[in-house]
Amino acid sequence: MIALRNITLHRGGRPLLEAVDLMLHNDQKVGITGANGSGKSSLFALLLGELHAETGEVKLPGGLVIAHVAQEVPGGEQSALDFVLEGDTEVVRLERELRIAEEDDDGSRLAHLYADYEAHDGYRARPRAATILHGLGFSASEQQRQIATFSGGWRARLNLAQALMCPSDLLLLDEPTNHLDLDAVIWLEEWLRRYAGTLLLISHDRDFLDNVTGSIVHIENRRVTLYKGNYAQFERQRAERLAQQQALAVRQQREIAHIRSFVERFRAKATKARQAQSRLKTLARMELVAAAEIDSPIRFQFRIPDRCPTPLLRLEEASVGYDGTPVLDGIEMTLTPGARLGLLGRNGAGKSTLVRLLAGAMAPLGGTRHEARHLKVGYFAQHQLEALRPDESPMQHLQRLAPGVREQELRDFIGGFGFRGDDALRRVATFSGGERTRLALALLVYQKPNLLLLDEPTNHLDMLMRDTLVEALQEFPGALVVVSHDRYLLRAATDTLLLVADGSVLPFNGDLDDYRDWLAKGSWGADDKSSSAPRQATVTVSPKTQKREASVRRQALSKQRRPLERSLQKLERKLEELQQALVTNESRLGEQALYEDGMKTELTAEIERRGQLQTELAYTEKMWLEVGEELEQIAAD
Repeated sequence: MIALRNITLHRGGRPLLEAVDLMLHNDQKVGITGANGSGKSSLFALLLGELHAETGEVKLPGGLVIAHVAQEVPGGEQSALDFVLEGDTEVVRLERELRIAEEDDDGSRLAHLYADYEAHDGYRARPRAATILHGLGFSASEQQRQIATFSGGWRARLNLAQALMCPSDLLLLDEPTNHLDLDAVIWLEEWLRRYAGTLLLISHDRDFLDNVTGSIVHIENRRVTLYKGNYAQFERQRAERLAQQQALAVRQQREIAHIRSFVERFRAKATKARQAQSRLKTLARMELVAAAEIDSPIRFQFRIPDRCPTPLLRLEEASVGYDGTPVLDGIEMTLTPGARLGLLGRNGAGKSTLVRLLAGAMAPLGGTRHEARHLKVGYFAQHQLEALRPDESPMQHLQRLAPGVREQELRDFIGGFGFRGDDALRRVATFSGGERTRLALALLVYQKPNLLLLDEPTNHLDMLMRDTLVEALQEFPGALVVVSHDRYLLRAATDTLLLVADGSVLPFNGDLDDYRDWLAKGSWGADDKSSSAPRQATVTVSPKTQKREASVRRQALSKQRRPLERSLQKLERKLEELQQALVTNESRLGEQALYEDGMKTELTAEIERRGQLQTELAYTEKMWLEVGEELEQIAAD
């Protein structure tokens, strides 16, 4: 059992945790959530003994083996496999002692060491390390490569693999999916579900938390609250608690106002003075209920593109690759405004290569790439973060894009991405990974693209920013192509999935659960093609016939959709009008003057109007849902 008792912790003179009590049981799988800077990583540092609390104590079981992901980026000539093996320190120690005993020809010592080696599962250590590396995307040949030859993101994967290799009682993982592809995230999810120890997991990935954890520890306002259930259940419980707290706070403030009004009216009257003093004492004893604090929102929308031609971009029999060798071949793709594409495929299959081709960052090796005259690409990838100027502020980056725009207008825009006040003038060199990602997205949004290409846009973003990004993408009028390991983003922002596999780009006939099942059918990380997706049956219809038939289908669907879309727009306008009328009605009913003598007729009329509005709103919402479902059915057909 792990226990935190009356913990108070400060960092840089700022209180992070105050009077925190927390008890975790063996084998519990717990998600740690909270706003950036709330103290999640500091909680890990407390458990590791790297930080010490101002007050309270941390109680850990004796002999507890803790595994966590190292922050330092590994390097050197050591192979990836040997580096990961070092995660099992006891096996590595025994192997070292076995070599010494063999050199000394000490038979008795060797016998004891081999017995210990077998007891610690040493004979399976290397296959175990290889399995972990396969799952995290390393091919058999890459496992033998020197660590120094890998990029920073792949070295971060090696650190994760070494932590998983450790036979631990407690595993601490801080944003483990940041540098992973979707296939590696799904593998890690399965591995953690089978993990036999206690897991503490910091993550901003909803699906990952839902599928791995059974409890959520939420850090908010320097307090820690333990919720039973996964992240979806936590969100419901927290919303209910906040609603109850807000209702209680409103009711208490109403009572306080009433007491104060009584005191002010009767304090000077001798007959009422004692009662007034009694109410003042009641106020003094009252324990105030704070109003519910909701996370301060980051809000932005994609700016309307100046033009949105159709089609925006077209690939015909295109191939793309490196050094004259195609990675993908025969690509047929047409991107029109409103297209929402999510790219799936194993690591190394060519997803990012396809995005670079669409962006114009790579020229096709064969075939053609046709772009519209007014195409404006917004391309986000991790290298955009490296292109930010460390000595400049967000405002300076934005002013370079818009030299003639008023400063206040730019401040208003950048504030929507969380850079308010002095934060808009801070040097990028001081920014966290999440802040850099927000700035890169802000610069992309400001340029009003009509084609968005996003390659892992949610790395380092917290839950609030991910939600805001999803909402903005849902309203984006142009075309969207996304590569992401965040399944919530893919589900919410895309409507068509493409599978990049075996050198081809094909529609994926299924959802993300089907994709997980497809991945499970193959051997994780296998180099042979037996684990790749089955190709679709060969289509014998000529390209011209396909285009003609597709055009006929689109026209027929358009005729069906057009009147329904007009009805939906009318219903949406009606809903807005009714909701605004209800707000006005509720405001009127909240006026004290309406309840005075002589206002009975007006009060009755407002109450009746409220009933009429609610009935009409319920009926309009029902019609809106029915029309929306009919449109979805047409799209599905």
